[in-house]
Amino acid sequence: MVMIRLARVGARKQPYYRISVIEKDRARNGRSIEVVGTYNPRTNPASVELKHERIAYWRSVGAQFSPTVAKLVAKHPAPAAA
Repeated sequence: MVMIRLARVGARKQPYYRISVIEKDRARNGRSIEVVGTYNPRTNPASVELKHERIAYWRSVGAQFSPTVAKLVAKHPAPAAA
């Protein structure tokens, strides 16, 4: 199964996360299929950058969100098409 979940990068005590598409059985920072965003909890407010088109694609082919990524995506919806 394919998951969209966080992979921690950054120095000790300075977390920075990539939102990546990865097989569920792989290690947290294992080889991912694609990076679809970033999350930096150290800024005020926390900064989130998402590639909404790619997330929609992966969801359409059966990828599932981790609980944390589901909250981030719900909090930062795609901008309305003009």
